[in-house]
Amino acid sequence: METMSPRPAVWSQDKMASEKRDVWTALKRGFCGRCPRCGEGKLFRAFLKVDQACSACGQDFTPHRADDLPAYLVIVMVGHIVVPLALMIETAYSPPIALQLALYLPLTFVASLALLQPVKGAVVAVQWALRMHGFDEGNPEP
Repeated sequence: METMSPRPAVWSQDKMASEKRDVWTALKRGFCGRCPRCGEGKLFRAFLKVDQACSACGQDFTPHRADDLPAYLVIVMVGHIVVPLALMIETAYSPPIALQLALYLPLTFVASLALLQPVKGAVVAVQWALRMHGFDEGNPEP
């Protein structure tokens, strides 16, 4: 006896939603902590907790998969700011190690905290704009 399995859903670009999603606009809105779709509602409900849905337009944010990418991007960005600064100060003035630690550690900590939420918002917004990870209503795969 043969069992019939349901035919798998096939995704094609013809089935894409007609809504145009501009990556740069979404990136700016996400960086500011706003909904990438409307720019009105908040993207975060806590410091790094993405809200379930936009309070203004109802866009669902549950499919986002930011994971560790924002932290990696912040490390690269802060490193590109602090390391050249430390090298320039070291070669020009040669301050004591204790002074360098007193300057660079807090600077690195504050810059990382300041950039973490905007970078995570930008990552979620880019995922929305590129229809990644369930942000595409026409994609049959979860």
